[in-house]
Amino acid sequence: MAVMSNTSAIILIIVLLLVAGVIGYLTAWFYAKSVYTPIIKGLEDDKVQLNKEISGLKEDIVKLNKNIDNLNEKAGELEKELTEKTKLIEDLRKKIKE
Repeated sequence: MAVMSNTSAIILIIVLLLVAGVIGYLTAWFYAKSVYTPIIKGLEDDKVQLNKEISGLKEDIVKLNKNIDNLNEKAGELEKELTEKTKLIEDLRKKIKE
């Protein structure tokens, strides 16, 4: 029967604990990698899709802003036309009264 000294036993226990720690760490790392890799892939795909939607929405905003500008110009023109016609009506009323 081999008898170990206290120092040898302590060193052996520490080495075995370190090996068990490395095995546990590697097992956890491989498990997490296998579980979370598909989730991360899905999230990256979602991110790409959302970025495409954002680009489309930005284009829509530009188009809508142009449309608003055009409508504002048209409203300004209609207001000018309304002012001119209102003046014309007032002038005609004055002529009728005279």
